[in-house]
Amino acid sequence: MDRYCLEAIGRIAGEERAPYAHITVDRLTPIIGAEIGGVDLAHPVPDPAFDEVKRAFLENQVIIFRNQTLTVAQQKAFARRFGPLRALPMADIDGDDAELVIIKASKDSTFVAGEVWHADGTADPAPSLGSMLYMHRTPEIGTGGDTLFASMYLAYEMLSPALKLFLEGLTAIHDGAVPWQGYEAPPGLPKTEHPVIVRHPETGRKLLFVNSGFTTHIPQLSPGESRALLDYLFALVAREQVLNCRVRWAPGTLVFWDNRCTQHHAIWDYFPHSRYGERVTVLGSVPTR
Repeated sequence: MDRYCLEAIGRIAGEERAPYAHITVDRLTPIIGAEIGGVDLAHPVPDPAFDEVKRAFLENQVIIFRNQTLTVAQQKAFARRFGPLRALPMADIDGDDAELVIIKASKDSTFVAGEVWHADGTADPAPSLGSMLYMHRTPEIGTGGDTLFASMYLAYEMLSPALKLFLEGLTAIHDGAVPWQGYEAPPGLPKTEHPVIVRHPETGRKLLFVNSGFTTHIPQLSPGESRALLDYLFALVAREQVLNCRVRWAPGTLVFWDNRCTQHHAIWDYFPHSRYGERVTVLGSVPTR
């Protein structure tokens, strides 16, 4: 790693954090991810504990709750404390609940969602605040199906000052048709222009806001320049493991990730075995510089 990377890691890893009085927080890495203890999500979380859960979410970007036994209603109730839930058209979902997305794979699957590094729904004018995935079943083999999460705060901080300054003035096009390449895409998929560098609406921190799952080009540059720059930024996320935490799923695990400042990558290393979970998504806001 070059000096910009090392300096950025030192700054973020060395940030002071206030202690927690009502929950336990065990960080997965110095940069991103934490397991939260002392909370039973099947019951309403008292306000003092919830305030600390929210702080842990903003500080760690990805929070994990183990050994939870939840109904869909309980999962939704917890998610709604962060904001309204996204409801999809009934034609776009499995089942009969517009707010619930089924995440599943089996021996009959020909692909799974999320195999490339991405943030959810960035082609939307207002991408989501975050998603909560509750895992019901993990691969029968007993291993596999982990998810990697990467910090876009650190991805931004790892860039040189000159590149940061250059990127500040750029925007990028995010196209909902990208994940459908090679398949027949449904009509009406969104396409939106967002800044390449944005500020988190709650923390105020700057972060990199392009991803290989939806971002197609930078309109201020020539096609060749745009492709070269985006390839560099995508490769940074895929290459630099210091950006990452790894979540190993088990039945009864709920993970809540901040979609505004992370990307994730679902590892499909368990075929022909199966996995099943249920996800709800909290509505977000329009990204701004």
